[in-house]
Amino acid sequence: MKTVLLSYFAAARSLGRPGILWHLMWPTLAAGVLWTALLVMSWSRLIELGSGMITALPLVGGWLATSEGALLVALLMFKIGLLLLALPIIYVTAAFLVAAVALPLMLEQVAASDYADIARRQGGSAAGSVWNALTSVLQFLVLLVLSLPLWLIPGAGLLISLILTAWLNQRAFRYDALMAHADKYEMKRLPAEQSAALFGVGLLGAAIAHVPLLNLFAPALSGLAFVHYLLSALRVARTHENVIEVK
Repeated sequence: MKTVLLSYFAAARSLGRPGILWHLMWPTLAAGVLWTALLVMSWSRLIELGSGMITALPLVGGWLATSEGALLVALLMFKIGLLLLALPIIYVTAAFLVAAVALPLMLEQVAASDYADIARRQGGSAAGSVWNALTSVLQFLVLLVLSLPLWLIPGAGLLISLILTAWLNQRAFRYDALMAHADKYEMKRLPAEQSAALFGVGLLGAAIAHVPLLNLFAPALSGLAFVHYLLSALRVARTHENVIEVK
């Protein structure tokens, strides 16, 4: 737990470097503007579709169609559901932008000042970063859809959201954190050895994502925390190598 917290403290210190704070904010702002605009433009159509789905429900659909009060309550719950569903979609879009664009840019600045002693073995690539971000997001969305029935259990929604977001964080950001410095073998071995701690880093980021205002910074801050955690772990692992590292 100590190393997880230290990675976030290190990420917070990195905010003072030029350009880092902007990269911390723009992915969430861009995702929020995009999905808010889409939701506003399609709101009437979505409500119309929701009304049709509600009245077509087996057993209760006919009763809801004839009861104006019950239908209004059902539609209100549907609207709330749309707004709640928008939050993880905004987060996952921001996480994609962080993993594919912002984090590689932040990595260069952080690594140059804090991890200049670690040789760059270029085990990853920009194309690999985008592919990893895309597949991570798609897998997250599949898991989210599969988990939707469980959200009806009181309290389960928050727990599921935390677990899935933690999974997304570690799945999306670990590649970018290592791609410039680790070789292909280290990029597989190190996350496997640190899997429990990496989930902890992702879980703390998921918790921050549920705090108002702080959630604006959560995806990029989590990404920075993964950079500090994994590059520190790589530095330690390199000290135990039995080969001479040529820089």
